[in-house]
Amino acid sequence: GINAEYMGNYQLLNKECGADYVQKELKPPRDIPPTNQPKFACLDGDADRIVYFTMSTQGMKLYDGDRIMVLLCAFIRKQLDILQLSDSIKLGVVQTAYANGGSTSYLIKNNIAVPDCVPTGVKHLHHRAKNYDVGLYFEANGHGTALFSSRFIEILKPLCDDGDANRKQAAIRLLSLSRLLNPAVGDAIADMLAIEACLYLMGWDVETWMSIYPDLPSRQLKVKVENPSRVKTVWDETKVTEPIQLQEKVDQLIKDVNDSYARGFVRPSGTEPAVRVYAEASTREKADHLAELMKQAISSVLA
Repeated sequence: GINAEYMGNYQLLNKECGADYVQKELKPPRDIPPTNQPKFACLDGDADRIVYFTMSTQGMKLYDGDRIMVLLCAFIRKQLDILQLSDSIKLGVVQTAYANGGSTSYLIKNNIAVPDCVPTGVKHLHHRAKNYDVGLYFEANGHGTALFSSRFIEILKPLCDDGDANRKQAAIRLLSLSRLLNPAVGDAIADMLAIEACLYLMGWDVETWMSIYPDLPSRQLKVKVENPSRVKTVWDETKVTEPIQLQEKVDQLIKDVNDSYARGFVRPSGTEPAVRVYAEASTREKADHLAELMKQAISSVLA
């Protein structure tokens, strides 16, 4: 059974535990010892985020929102292929610039979906996902869902009685998934059930799930500035438009890394007087180095 204890202090909620802590700190929740337990699902306090992780004597492996989204998307694409609906049904993946490049590359290279990039924030992700017959989004911290259009549901319903057993099964699976996932908000319990179902039906264990693509190392920093609004970006926040010298410096720094996987961007924070930095590359050393150089560029241009 579950041992529940009232602590009487809401400040302890998510302290050294929860999906956001595990994803950002790359640490298991407090008091989880090394174990060969197949997998853990980690929710946050109000159960709107979920990430998975595994533990062994070699350490922890994280299955974040990007990897969850890829699993769900691959499952849906497989069912659409069985139903021969891949050309007529718009399957969309919505990401922000913070999505790991490994997940984006996997989706494109395997002809699953070409991700649509929007500004940071669930409101942007959810709004854009509505443009598709099936629209998926997940932030790295595990907040996300999939939206199924009424048009798609009406197409599926008669296919649940299809004479072909494989097509019938695929239609029932997709209709069931649409009823399971919460279309209004991130719902970690529903997401967990969907993840477990997709892993089982795809025949994937956690090792297979992890092996489908490598996460590219990334580094996030922030630079405190008096007036972050001086930095203006294009709509999806991937490029700086003002001051243009800053974007020119960022472009040159990325080029100088000499790494085909290298990318980075800077954007003004919406919550504090700072400019945020994101850098990604094929190795941890290159990602860290690029982030530090971008940080110096911000200080130089905005001085």
